[in-house]
Amino acid sequence: MITLCGMTLSNYYNKVKLVLLEKELPFTEEVVKTRSKDEAILAATPLGKIPFVRLPDGRTLCESQVICDYLEAVHPTPPLVPADPLDAAKVRELCAFMELYVELVGRDLYSQAFFGGTVDEATQARVKKQLLRNLEALKRLARFVPYAAGDTFTVADCAAYATLPTVAQATQAVYGEDLVAAAGIDWRAYLKLLGTRPSVQRVNADRKRDQEAALAAARAAG
Repeated sequence: MITLCGMTLSNYYNKVKLVLLEKELPFTEEVVKTRSKDEAILAATPLGKIPFVRLPDGRTLCESQVICDYLEAVHPTPPLVPADPLDAAKVRELCAFMELYVELVGRDLYSQAFFGGTVDEATQARVKKQLLRNLEALKRLARFVPYAAGDTFTVADCAAYATLPTVAQATQAVYGEDLVAAAGIDWRAYLKLLGTRPSVQRVNADRKRDQEAALAAARAAG
C-alpha cells in the first residue's frame, strides 16, 4: 500500500491526496513536517520537502507532480490526464504554469499571510507586479468550462485546488485585495463546483480537522 507522507495543511500534499482519492487507490498517511533533518526522511526527500510517498516495494518518490504522473502511469483508470498526447501535455502545461508562475510567486507572501511574519515592502511590490501579470496569463491559458482544462476533471484541477485559494487568501491578507478574483478568475464558484466531489470533501474535512487540532494545541500551550 502507498504511504502518503506530509501534512494536510500543505497544499501540495492535498494535491497528491486528491489524485489518490480520485483513483480510489488504497493508501495510508504519515505525518511528516517540512524541512525535517531526519536522515530517513532526507533519504526519501533530500530537501526535506513534502509531500513524498513510500511505495509498496519500499521505494520513494518526492515532488508532487512527479508523484501524480507516476500514479497516472501505473493506475491509468480512471484517467486524470487525456489519452491524446497533446491534450495530456496541455493539462500538464497548466499544472506547471499554475505552480511555477502563480503558487511559487505567491509563496513569498505566506509568512505574513498565514504565519505571523512580515514581508518587506519591496518583496510585496515585486510579488504583486508578477502576480498581476501571471494571473492575467493564467486566465488566457485555463478554461474553467467548468473544469480547469475543459469539461473533464483532470490533474490540473488537483493543482488548481492547491493553488488558487491559497494565493487568493494570501493576497487578500497582505494587500487587502484578492488578486486572483481581481484577474477575473472566479475561484470561489470553481471551488464550490469541486466541493461536490467526494474526494474534495474528504480533503477539506481532514484539513479542517487538523487545523482545529493545531489551533487547540497552540491555545493549550499558550
